[in-house]
Amino acid sequence: QVQLVESGGGLVQAGGSLRLSCATSGRTFSWAGMGWFRQAPGKEREFVAAINSGGGSTSYTDSVKGRFTISSDNTRNTAYLQMNDLKPEDTAVYYCATTRQMIATAAQQYSYWGQGTQVTVSS
Repeated sequence: QVQLVESGGGLVQAGGSLRLSCATSGRTFSWAGMGWFRQAPGKEREFVAAINSGGGSTSYTDSVKGRFTISSDNTRNTAYLQMNDLKPEDTAVYYCATTRQMIATAAQQYSYWGQGTQVTVSS
């Protein structure tokens, strides 16, 4: 049994901030990396950010560089996505996922996914 529980989504005005959390649990669960993806209605799922389990390496899609920050808390088995200067284009359902890769940017590299949390940015 593996679970990823996301929280922190909501409605925010352009220029505002949100912090998403992804708490993981499982009887024998371990992961080498975690990532955030997003999907808007009618669009493909898009990579947003990834971090290795030690927190020493990160990767971001170009559209969020300088605005979003991914981090992790190994003690709590939790990943975070700090989202600043939000834009309407950031509106999507955001998903967290775990992978056995250190850093992975492709959805097929991830094995377990959260349920998604809605982020809506109004102009």
